[in-house]
Amino acid sequence: MPTALFAWRRTPPPLLIGGAEVTQQLLAEELAAAGWRVIYLGSHEAPWDQSPQLPQLRVFLDTNHTSYEEKGEELRYRWNGVDCIAVPQRQATAALLSLLSQVRPDVVFTSQEGSADLAAQARPTALVAGILHSVSRAGFGVLDGRPHLGLAVSEFVRKRAPGTEGTQLAVLYPPFTSPQPSADVSRTESVLMVNPIPAKGSAPLHQLIRRMPEQGFTLVEGWWNTADEFAAYPNVTYVPRVYDMTPLYRSHRLLLVPSVVEDAFPRVIIEAALHGTPTIGTDRGGIPEAIGPAGIVLAHTADPQVWTEAIRTTDHHALGALARQHAARFARPRLPDLRSLGIYRAVNASST
Repeated sequence: MPTALFAWRRTPPPLLIGGAEVTQQLLAEELAAAGWRVIYLGSHEAPWDQSPQLPQLRVFLDTNHTSYEEKGEELRYRWNGVDCIAVPQRQATAALLSLLSQVRPDVVFTSQEGSADLAAQARPTALVAGILHSVSRAGFGVLDGRPHLGLAVSEFVRKRAPGTEGTQLAVLYPPFTSPQPSADVSRTESVLMVNPIPAKGSAPLHQLIRRMPEQGFTLVEGWWNTADEFAAYPNVTYVPRVYDMTPLYRSHRLLLVPSVVEDAFPRVIIEAALHGTPTIGTDRGGIPEAIGPAGIVLAHTADPQVWTEAIRTTDHHALGALARQHAARFARPRLPDLRSLGIYRAVNASST
């Protein structure tokens, strides 16, 4: 049985924070469903400030009737076929070295904060794939550890990634889950935005909300809670972070992605499109790549009036059908992609 080890300094599934967490969880679950042994090593302390996340993780597991075992400062549990381990930040290196020795993984996936050291430690004994989730310092940091593969989540990220000796760069688009068939749900006239923070365009969003008092806006908590910033608007509904976005995607006519930063490949665009909800987004980073021919791309310098007109006049029925077709090509297994990159063949060869 081939073994895959996901190792990073963020939380293991299912305590989700952003797109990187969702992407890696779905990839890990796909490998497990295909018969791989999958181990996911993470930390119950945030890598950026060591803030504790163990209480939230316990609550989530209890709420979802998932048993777990605590031994010292280590938490172990099983989620959707994946064996998960959460340790303090200071124990991450030792935990990785122990797993490399004990389970001898065929491939190690790592990314984000502090992943260069993890990649360097795993490289002598396993095939190492660094997932490039962004063009930020944290996103590209794993390349300093010289992984065998640098898997960019979009063509935009691949083109921006620095060349690294001994590392093959390739695109591995994030995995997505096709929605379950259901009866058509009537859509409101409201528009949807996820993660309303400055980097994602909260400043222009405030302008739109004020300019369009007749337009309903549904905002979903992302990296942190910004509800107080929008509390005074009567046309805003603020939704706490949710695990399943399906009802929100299905009930809104448009998704807004007014990011002012170079997003790598926003998951929300494809997720919404799979439910027939098209996007109006900026031309930053990989946003146009995700939208494709099935949405509206506006210059990140566009006047609020341009956004206003786009929201008012976009035919979400026609664009929604195109968006669903465009997104369908991303909702497919990623094992064939791993095979084309040589990961699957390398694993088969080392496991026979």
